[in-house]
Amino acid sequence: MSEGLHNGTVDEDGGVPFYVNRGGLPIDGPTWERMWGFVARTHPDGDNLVKSIRSAVELPRVPIPPVPALTSGSSIPERVEAVQKYIRELQYNHTGTQFFEIKKTRPLTGLMDLAKEMTKEALPIKCLEAVILGIYLTNSISGLERFPISFKTQFAGGCFRHIVLGLHWGGHFGAIGISRREDLMYKPLRYKTLNDLLADFQEAYAHCWHALRKIKIGPYVSHDPHSVEQIDWKHSVLDVQELGAEGLRRELERHSREMRLRIIKGPPSPPKERRRDVTPSPQRGQASPQRRERPERRPSGDKPVDPKSLPDLSSYQIRV
Repeated sequence: MSEGLHNGTVDEDGGVPFYVNRGGLPIDGPTWERMWGFVARTHPDGDNLVKSIRSAVELPRVPIPPVPALTSGSSIPERVEAVQKYIRELQYNHTGTQFFEIKKTRPLTGLMDLAKEMTKEALPIKCLEAVILGIYLTNSISGLERFPISFKTQFAGGCFRHIVLGLHWGGHFGAIGISRREDLMYKPLRYKTLNDLLADFQEAYAHCWHALRKIKIGPYVSHDPHSVEQIDWKHSVLDVQELGAEGLRRELERHSREMRLRIIKGPPSPPKERRRDVTPSPQRGQASPQRRERPERRPSGDKPVDPKSLPDLSSYQIRV
């Protein structure tokens, strides 16, 4: 699929290749024509449908869903459900082109600016866009922790990928997102453990004959929309087959425990404040506060990474 690569990169969603619109909005001519070509190739009516739409003098207006107003009078589960309802109303993007380019290495503040643009344009979205939008819309919900969950499955010799936004509140887990399949996106805040939540996703995949191979889970995402930290998309990489059911449960418990400890400890003090309050010594000067704040990510079964190999992040105050 080499056509149009100068305007977009080919990515994959559910095993189906698709393009990413890198030209921004409004959509440029080459990207627009490529989208119509995709419709002509994949829709049952093909060219006839394209001609009927493009030659129409007047087309019905598409309703724009309002951004949910998350009032403090509503419970957190109700506010989460309102966010999911909004994501669902934007609809899943079947055009073959993702409208918003999401670079996972961008700082959180840049991704939040992009999410704000999504609400203004109100275009159909894919699963990664739904995760960024979900983070943006839930930033104001104090006490609700959010973290990315990625899935890799196998079916008929092909690999398929999907991502949702995991949630944790009041000792219960859930998820929001978007998918072609109803049971692979929204999960209410009713699961007692992270293992219970992911077992539900695994069962949903089994219903469509997909074998779950890998799960990638990130730590809790900051509620600060101006944070310069990057989202850690794969803090824990879990091989489902290699671990087995019991091993997977233990790894998920470890991840949950680690995230709880991050909240209890809170972010470290800024380096300048520490230097004012404490006289440094050769012994104390060897410690790096970021080693406690950002433990190394590690795949299942691998040995921990040497802390000395971690990058120096002392110029940033990490806020979780």
